Amino acid sequence: MIAINIDVKKIDKAALFIGKKGTYLNMTLMENREGVDQYGNEGFIVQDIGMVRRQAGERGAILGNWKTVKPAQAQVQAKVQETQAQADDDLDDIPF
Repeated sequence: MIAINIDVKKIDKAALFIGKKGTYLNMTLMENREGVDQYGNEGFIVQDIGMVRRQAGERGAILGNWKTVKPAQAQVQAKVQETQAQADDDLDDIPF
């Protein structure tokens, strides 16, 4: 699962487009060059502004950040496996 946080005030409304079922915003997830930051974010979200504007030298606004998060069930399962591994290690110390 990927958690995304964006600042909607930074959205360039000129780059929004109308589709069959609504108004859409294209975005791209980019990885941080230096890996995970101090807040656990793995990358940032950039608004796509279209090829013409991009070729003219414009850059899309950075709207926010993203990080991979484990679902609660996956976290519980990982903890259970860790506890079982520790218990198995403890049994290895029994001298008989």
